[in-house]
Parts: sequence; structure tokens; C-alpha cells
Amino acid sequence: MTKLLIIGLGGFAGAILRYGISGTIQSASKSISFPFGTLGVNVIGCFFIGLLSYLVETRGLFTPETRLFLMIGLLGSLTTFSTFGNETFQLMRDSAFILAAANIGAQVFAGLTAVWCGRIMAHVLWG
Repeated sequence: MTKLLIIGLGGFAGAILRYGISGTIQSASKSISFPFGTLGVNVIGCFFIGLLSYLVETRGLFTPETRLFLMIGLLGSLTTFSTFGNETFQLMRDSAFILAAANIGAQVFAGLTAVWCGRIMAHVLWG
């Protein structure tokens, strides 16, 4: 039961961060046709999960409870893969196939790149 509470608290914080960060990025982009907010939180979440996973793997830095809070709760709630899927589907449904393909490519490429960058940063700072 304690583990569920820890994950839930992280999820609560991640959902609030997702709402704020995604909305800020989307507003700043001034786009009504491309989901930049979702892309932004996915890239940010991928970066931090890369950074944290490196620290866990190489330093054993966090307790299991901290990992539950940060990686499953907070970052799991912050990143929005289900929203990405729904927005991509809506773009395809609306026959915006080029935007749908751009969204898929950007999310996958930027997400994987952010994980890699997070791991590199962790290695440079703590390696």
C-alpha cells in the first residue's frame, strides 16, 4: 500500500507539471494544428528518465521508494504517450497525414535523443 501511495503522489505532481508545462509550450508555439505541448513534455520526460536511469544504474543513487516516486509516478504521469497516440490519430482522422507523420517522427526522434542526452549529461556530471 505504501508503494501505491508513493507512486500516486508522484503521479499527482507529474500530472500537475504536465498540465502547466504542456500548456505553456503550446501557448508559446501559437500553433493550433501541431501538438507542441505534448512533444515538449515527452522530450523533457525522456531527458529526465535518461538522466535518472543512468544515476540509478551507475551509482545506485536513489532508494527504491525514490525511484517509484520519480520514475513511475512523476515522470510516468508527466510524459503523455497516450495523449500523443490520440492526437496523432486525430490528425490522421482529419486527413492531416503529413502533420501526423511529423508528430510521430518528432516524438520518437526527440524522445530517444533526449534520453541519450540525459544519460550523457549524467555521465559528464557524475560519471
